[in-house]
Amino acid sequence: MAGIRPHSAVHQQHAFRNYYGDEREGVTCGSRRGLLKAGLAGVAGLSLPELLRCRAQAAETAGAGKGPKSVILVWMSGGPSQLETWDVKPLRPLQNRGPFGAISTKLPGVQICEHLPKQAALLDKFTLIRSVDARLSSHNPNRVFQTGHLGSNTADSKYPAIGSVVAKLHGPNHPSMPPYVAAVASPRKHLAFAGYLGKRFDPFIAEQATKLPIYDIDGNDTGKTTGANLFQLPEELSADRLGERRTLMRDLDRLRSGVDQAGSMLAMDAYLSQAVEMVLGGRAQKAFDLSREPAANRERYGKHLWFQQALLARRLVEAGVSFVTIGMNHSGGASWDTHGDNIPPYGGISKGMGKLLPLFDHAISTLVSDLDERGLLDDVLVIAMGEFGRTPMMGTQGSSDGRDHWPEVMSISLAGGGLRHGQVVGATEADGGTIKDRLVTPADIAATIYRYMDVPLDATYLDNQGRPHYIVQNNGQPIRELF
Repeated sequence: MAGIRPHSAVHQQHAFRNYYGDEREGVTCGSRRGLLKAGLAGVAGLSLPELLRCRAQAAETAGAGKGPKSVILVWMSGGPSQLETWDVKPLRPLQNRGPFGAISTKLPGVQICEHLPKQAALLDKFTLIRSVDARLSSHNPNRVFQTGHLGSNTADSKYPAIGSVVAKLHGPNHPSMPPYVAAVASPRKHLAFAGYLGKRFDPFIAEQATKLPIYDIDGNDTGKTTGANLFQLPEELSADRLGERRTLMRDLDRLRSGVDQAGSMLAMDAYLSQAVEMVLGGRAQKAFDLSREPAANRERYGKHLWFQQALLARRLVEAGVSFVTIGMNHSGGASWDTHGDNIPPYGGISKGMGKLLPLFDHAISTLVSDLDERGLLDDVLVIAMGEFGRTPMMGTQGSSDGRDHWPEVMSISLAGGGLRHGQVVGATEADGGTIKDRLVTPADIAATIYRYMDVPLDATYLDNQGRPHYIVQNNGQPIRELF
């Protein structure tokens, strides 16, 4: 097809290669001794009291924290095909429309992929945006869609994640919970970090604190789970002993507070109490402990990794986390980077997306239904998206049914947040390859999230050279159809 960009015969940049898979990133804790240090000086390697103090200051100056709003970002890493998800073209030739059929939905006249029947039945609770401009996007998560900034050629971009901005300017909905949590199979590969905002606003990595199933490269359940020992104190340290150490620290701080005219030392004592609460208190431990979920609801979600991540996300926002990213990617060897059934490692449309779509369908529909039944859906904005779309014509790179990267257009799906749903925003041309009307940019998506979370759209942050940057760039505006 004319206009499709050339691509090397051997795809050298599958999703997530060369992203330092062995490098420990973000919030980590290598031992129980390290955990003790984290518990006293800040959880998981951060100075948590200082973090809480900064967030309190940010909330006062930004006017944030006005309500218990939260966001769940379902990150479909690799780039899901718009033609096999939410922008089907059933009347087009096979090489364009793909091998899957289209089904009707709860919205009259709107069709989506046949492998999304559960979402189709709930589509009145969703908004589909079919005209998202993904140009300059790439597999690097700190560029474009997890940040709202346009990308560059710099692989180690420091643009802050939207979740990190929310963590700084909104904070958690409950003081004993982290504001930004991520549950993904490999954090560096699928997740944006705080970048210029500093590591204190990096996501709290859920795998350290909860038990999630581990799958092998073929997608089989190994019967093992993640370690999840973050909240366990060393055997030689009891809660009482930790309390004694905390009292000693408080006494020392009070001695110093005699010369403290601003009262910051007394305030720090309150933040230290919150830090210890995250280690010893029950709220965070209970939220991350999936075994506390009623058996019937655990069975309703199912045992697959994606299903358990969705359940965890619901528990976390319910407990007071403001922003949760779950990675529906790399379940075993799975990814939405579907270059072709004969091009490893992720396959193409039939063998790749054919397996992923039913899993995604169950996860997203169960999550939205569960939130709705609990009266939480109006307070939780659920967004499902990847980093770009796929080529309108199959057979790229010598594959039988693969689709290459296609940043010209992508589709995303939103639900909840008390916003206006039951609609389709934008449209593509007949082949699904270019935007026909109502272009939506990454900055528009970021602005939508910030407006929903009561984060000022004109807020700024400083880069390493002290230069200010707006959190919303490129004239991004909240998506008007949602408000």
